[in-house]
Amino acid sequence: MAKKYDFLFKLLLIGDSGVGKTCLIIRFAEDNFNSTYISTIGIDFKVKTVEIEGKKVKLQVWDTAGQERFKTITTAYYRGAMGIILVYDITDEKSFENIQNWMKSIKENASAGVSRMLLGNKCDIEAKRKVASDVGEKLAKDHGIRFFETSAKSSINVEESFAALARDILMKASKKAGPSGREVRLTSTAPEKKTSKCLLL
Repeated sequence: MAKKYDFLFKLLLIGDSGVGKTCLIIRFAEDNFNSTYISTIGIDFKVKTVEIEGKKVKLQVWDTAGQERFKTITTAYYRGAMGIILVYDITDEKSFENIQNWMKSIKENASAGVSRMLLGNKCDIEAKRKVASDVGEKLAKDHGIRFFETSAKSSINVEESFAALARDILMKASKKAGPSGREVRLTSTAPEKKTSKCLLL
């Protein structure tokens, strides 16, 4: 049977617990919103195929548990991620401050050169805003990554942000891909040392 897509990209959402990662994924994949999600335990993913630059791109979006106690679970999920979305809540300053820790986590666990993006979620709750837009923008600029303010509830910038990240990855993949166009390497070429380090975490 013919493949229904040209590319498969694994995306990962990380950020503190309660910033709305699950809501963003559900809004993107199912165009739905529910404010009473139970905190994600461990990991879960949704799939959506989008068309970018005339190519069918299947996005496998992984939802991580933000709670620190699940850190050991989530480190393994960085492997193979081609795009990482860092999410904070604009009404929660601490979740913004913690983005620096999540950046460090990406450096330690993700492949070099992974595409990253910063999202300030819950921009529909303007009255409770604690983090100004330009502060989020500056942080993204300092790291050389894209920035969007989103609202899973009002569906603001959700499609746009995922599409922008997928487009960035596609551009990178097209540059890397040879004539066959196969850009996904399934086997890990990481040295043995690294795997034992992962097991210890």
